[in-house]
Amino acid sequence: MPTPHNSAEVGDIAERILLPGDPLRAKYIAENFLTDAKEYSHVRNVLGYTGSYKGTPVSVQGTGMGMPSIAIYVHELISIYGAKKLIRVGSCGALAKDLHIRDVVIAQGTTTDSSMPKNIFGTSVNFAPLADFSLLESAVHHAREKHLPVRVGNVLSQDRFYDDEIDFAKLLGYGVLAAEMETAALYLIAAKFGVQALGIFTVSDHITCDEARATPEERERSFNDMIELALESIIKE
Repeated sequence: MPTPHNSAEVGDIAERILLPGDPLRAKYIAENFLTDAKEYSHVRNVLGYTGSYKGTPVSVQGTGMGMPSIAIYVHELISIYGAKKLIRVGSCGALAKDLHIRDVVIAQGTTTDSSMPKNIFGTSVNFAPLADFSLLESAVHHAREKHLPVRVGNVLSQDRFYDDEIDFAKLLGYGVLAAEMETAALYLIAAKFGVQALGIFTVSDHITCDEARATPEERERSFNDMIELALESIIKE
């Protein structure tokens, strides 16, 4: 049944879903990687498509920016449309100095300043949002097969893009590889419903040193290594 945020009917969306933040990246993935892709929703211009990849039904759904936005889509995709495997394909800002533009990062776990975990567990428990191990293992295995260098580790999911209070140097000192804005919410909701989730990112800019950032057009269209890695991982049984 349609929701206020998605006009799809039950059955229109596959159990395996890629989640780009940018709706135009969803369109790009559908048009360039999926076979027989059909749009199932354009509510608020947040586009969603279902097609197939190597014979397996796969959907791709834009989520917008930030944890409140992705939380809406992920909650509905799982609880209403029956999603079982969800991989976020997004951009990130590198913290590690040996990461460079267009490098691929996989979030084994997420650190966050969001209040979402505290709203659920209270202040006595610091819940750790983690990736599904089988999806993570599949992604790393495929990357090695294709000789695609990836970094796996802890990623910051921050609540605010413009945030003068976050100490990136301290986070880097504790091994946090990069910063983005959605994956902690994805892992948290996936854990609630007992489904599989993973976050894969392409570095679009560098936070701790000077390196030319990717343009909006490059972020929309040129992250093909990440997209292929996500698709290969999500179709594995």
